[in-house]
Amino acid sequence: MTGRERVRAIIAGDPADRTAFWLGHPRQETWELYLRHFGTDSREEVRLRLGDDLRWICPQFCATTYRHPEGKPIFGSAVSKSRHGQPGPFADCEDPAEVEAYDWPDPDYLDFSDTLDRLRATGEVYRASGFWTSFYHNVMDLFGMESYLVKMYTHPEVVRAVTDRVCRFYCEANERFFTAAGDEVDGFFFGNDFGTQLDLICGPEQFDEFIMPWFRKFTEQGHRYGLQVLLHSCGSIYKVIDRLIDAGVDCLHPIQALAANMDAETLARDFGGRMTFMGGIDTQDLLVNGSPEEVRREVLRVRGLLEPRLIVSPSHEALLPNVPAENVEAMAEAARS
Repeated sequence: MTGRERVRAIIAGDPADRTAFWLGHPRQETWELYLRHFGTDSREEVRLRLGDDLRWICPQFCATTYRHPEGKPIFGSAVSKSRHGQPGPFADCEDPAEVEAYDWPDPDYLDFSDTLDRLRATGEVYRASGFWTSFYHNVMDLFGMESYLVKMYTHPEVVRAVTDRVCRFYCEANERFFTAAGDEVDGFFFGNDFGTQLDLICGPEQFDEFIMPWFRKFTEQGHRYGLQVLLHSCGSIYKVIDRLIDAGVDCLHPIQALAANMDAETLARDFGGRMTFMGGIDTQDLLVNGSPEEVRREVLRVRGLLEPRLIVSPSHEALLPNVPAENVEAMAEAARS
């Protein structure tokens, strides 16, 4: 099987020739270490040598995708804050009518040319794409974390108005992109970190009221274009996994292994066979401090619990330079064995 066929089959719950593997999306400084280790200047060569089955090609992270005539980013300065609690433009907003006056992004400034070229040049590996659609974080930044969570109780109509404007942009952007990309894309991969190390960021009732309505629309949008839906959500999201499955998520990433109730045993017991898991190999301790042999043993243990619906990958895709290349090799070898 090709990597593309393999990942498609695993996410669909069909038989595959082996477990799939994704290296993730290492940081720039991490790549520099890995390139030296493998004796190459090509990231693609590293992925090929590791047997990486997936490529993440996100139009939102391509500098040429949003061509605002004044050079403005998609959601303005609200996305370049130094901390989540920093007040955003809607921190003190109490009237939904004020929301319309904000300088919202315009989908007419979108240009997918460079992303489409990358997709067309990608080999027979699984292509995860679509806008990152991180509406939960964007809305949080537009308010500031504390203001956002408080306003869910004090001014829910304002929270809904801002959420609608953010999500309307993403919905239209994805419509245009998926139409242009056609069958170059296999899966709609989008991300919203709903959890902390211990629990959800907001309560389940608020999750149902403010997050799930648009979340369902995005999963339905992906499926309407014939795409598998892969959700990235860090943290402990155990309390809402049933909701995510019901909404149509086909694959959950990254399985933060040390977060509460996100261990492979619990996930296998409560959700095994109902969705595919991608990730689960701990980046908080094991991949940083463990030996290659300890990494191999853990990969085999996780495989024993979550196969066949498993794509082996780090428990966070943004590998930091404290993860040795030797442990990455061990993880990949154990995934393919």
